[in-house]
Amino acid sequence: MREAFEWQGERERRCGVVYIATGAASVEAAQASAQSIRRANPELSLALFTDANGLADPRTRSTFDGISRIANPHRRSKVDHLAATPFERTLYLDADTRVYAALAPVFALLDRFDVALAHAHARERESTNEPWRKEIPASFPQFNGGVILYRSSAPVLALLESWREAFHTAGFRKDQVTLRELLWESDLRIATLPPEYNVRYLKYLWLWRRNEASLKILHHRRFRALGWDARLLSRAASRFAAGARV
Repeated sequence: MREAFEWQGERERRCGVVYIATGAASVEAAQASAQSIRRANPELSLALFTDANGLADPRTRSTFDGISRIANPHRRSKVDHLAATPFERTLYLDADTRVYAALAPVFALLDRFDVALAHAHARERESTNEPWRKEIPASFPQFNGGVILYRSSAPVLALLESWREAFHTAGFRKDQVTLRELLWESDLRIATLPPEYNVRYLKYLWLWRRNEASLKILHHRRFRALGWDARLLSRAASRFAAGARV
């Protein structure tokens, strides 16, 4: 499945980052996330699936290389559009993320693997262990759906289409329940991203020593709105990514 994109600029489109953002606050958050990518990855193409809010914002066209309209947005619009990526190799990011490192090492995973994600952090929550159609070993936990790296191969796109259908029919509020089982049943080559590529909790900024891990992608709910707390968080994370202790 491919959807119409409005393109500007001449960046190479083999590898790129996709955002799916609807509503003014989410669009603004996606713009800020995309700007964080540009600092360390100026060559990467950035694409946005969005609704009328994003299309009406002039900053959208100055931030993203490609823009596609979402006709019927909903809270989990991402499941409808991931398979429509315009790139051969895609990194999908939720809008409430910030990138603090070069992303070339991430895309290099797709030389060997089909898809890569980080595990969900709160793996002992009842909702995180909720089954869909079958019981799955706890040693194969949910993956977090806010950072997804994938190839545009036929098997991967088929899985993403199955995820779209499953989300709309299974009745779960969260999309990771169905994704877990679909990945479990698939024959895809799945790489597990280390936690520094999808940091969900600030405690890691204090706990990690410099020789243990360095922040690559921060994925935090405070980035959903661009208030003073989001700005403070971004500055603190930048210091940590540069090697300072927060």
